[in-house]
Amino acid sequence: MTKIHGGQLTVEALIKKNVEIIFSLSGGHIFPIYDYAENSSIKLFVTRHEQAAVFMAEAWARMTRKTGTALVTAGPGFGNALTAIANAHMANTPLVLISGVVGMGANETLDLQDMRQLPVIEPIVKKALCCQKTERIPEFIDMAYRIAESDCPGPVYLEIPIDTWNGMVEPENVKKPSTVITSRSVDADGATKLLDLIKEAEKPVLIAGSGAYYSGADEVLKSFIEQCGTPLFTAQLGRGLVSDTHPLCFESSVVIRPGAAFDAVAGTDLLVLLGNRISFMYAKGDVFNPAARIVQVDINQKEIGRNCSVDLGIVSDIKGFVAELSRQVSAQNLSQKLTAKFSPWIEFLKTKDKEQKEMAAFNWQNNNSPIHHMRTCAEVNNFMNREEDIIVGDGGDTQVWMSMTRTARKAGHTLESGLFGCLGVGLPYACAAKLRYPDKRVCLVTGDGSIGLNFMEFETAIRKGLPIVVVICNDKQWGMIRHAQEVKLGRVIKEGSEIGMVDYHLAVAALGGKGILVEKPEEIRPALDEAFASGKTTCINVITDPVPISPGSIALASMGGVDVSKFFG
Repeated sequence: MTKIHGGQLTVEALIKKNVEIIFSLSGGHIFPIYDYAENSSIKLFVTRHEQAAVFMAEAWARMTRKTGTALVTAGPGFGNALTAIANAHMANTPLVLISGVVGMGANETLDLQDMRQLPVIEPIVKKALCCQKTERIPEFIDMAYRIAESDCPGPVYLEIPIDTWNGMVEPENVKKPSTVITSRSVDADGATKLLDLIKEAEKPVLIAGSGAYYSGADEVLKSFIEQCGTPLFTAQLGRGLVSDTHPLCFESSVVIRPGAAFDAVAGTDLLVLLGNRISFMYAKGDVFNPAARIVQVDINQKEIGRNCSVDLGIVSDIKGFVAELSRQVSAQNLSQKLTAKFSPWIEFLKTKDKEQKEMAAFNWQNNNSPIHHMRTCAEVNNFMNREEDIIVGDGGDTQVWMSMTRTARKAGHTLESGLFGCLGVGLPYACAAKLRYPDKRVCLVTGDGSIGLNFMEFETAIRKGLPIVVVICNDKQWGMIRHAQEVKLGRVIKEGSEIGMVDYHLAVAALGGKGILVEKPEEIRPALDEAFASGKTTCINVITDPVPISPGSIALASMGGVDVSKFFG
């Protein structure tokens, strides 16, 4: 019987796991996959940097709610992937990173790109695996994907030495497992306990996060808030699970955003976190009403009670849990009673929402030049007003301004780095979004600092025919760094904070795309019209005001417990 090559075993195993696309940058230690994937059903998408490849795989996973796949070569290729893997780890993104590594027979021989990779990556992945026998490649691939997507999702690392990949084995010695986990635990008793608390509450608040998104809780969540009349806020990948335009959805739960979020979490008597971690986004719980009862529902038991004591911790899948909660409300015929009881609370939040947005309108409608970041973000948000439109945010201050402005209408259509605060995600995320949804409009809003990371993915977008539109808020500086220095030190350290004027639009045009320079607020909308009508990868270089300080800069300045209140008078 003909022997089977390790590369063939790998590709066959990936196809069995329904892998459609692999994001990669080629290298000598991963030739076996390239060799056998070339004429297979798997598409290889090659970027200009390994970091971008992993970011694209992560974005793909976020949008599809399935495990993304990235492939990098040994040594430097592996090292280039680490930042993106750390980002995926912090965001609980299901992802498998496959890496080549020097052959086992060449260890400690000063071979090309030799590096001990497993110990380096182990702390920032859900599981790190190394397959050392060719006949076991299918087993390890099945294991990697099973671990990545089970329970609380996360990235898994799988390395295969080049001599293992190049091995030839007898077919009868190869096991080809394929395990699919289709059910997740639901705590019905926990739902009963929570419903008791809801019946006692006067001012409940629900916050749905990434856990709710990955469980597919879109419809059951919408049905539940309509059934009970409870206000909903969304966070992280939960943004858009229920549209911000829904009368019971009060948009982002981040308290710096203009709206009702601060009044809600500070005034609630029952805070229910659905797949949402208590992170710095909520000052680690310090913004919550100390008198409120806190309920945290999460598939990951380790997250329950982090940073803040909770009154009721429930380990459960979010979709199944909310469905069970809804079933119990119906069984007890509570819908009308709860809706009536919570109506004054809803009206209060609507009033606060309106008041805060009226105050923020000064910046959203600012007519000054250089242009205020929030005016730029408002123009993009107003233009990208279709349910199917996708906005990607990247940068420090710019991402903060955009997150304070974005109206999320559909789940998986607002992409940001997340808790890791990683710069450089923008172009890879946007490319992945356009690749995943070629008929949808994709707009990246990014800072001029962050666009420098992975800038050559503009060339990838142009080469691959991905007509994304990139709006750069160009204030000629590392804005968040500069402003944090002003707040914390009372002065600016020029080295490391100043960039100067860069004609990004001309650079993109030189690569074969389209470039537009915008210097006045009234030019932004026509530029967006022109960019999307062109059908080209387009850079809109918007000259923005270097002076305004975002809440993100203030937060950065306050790291380490520094009191910044004096800065505000």
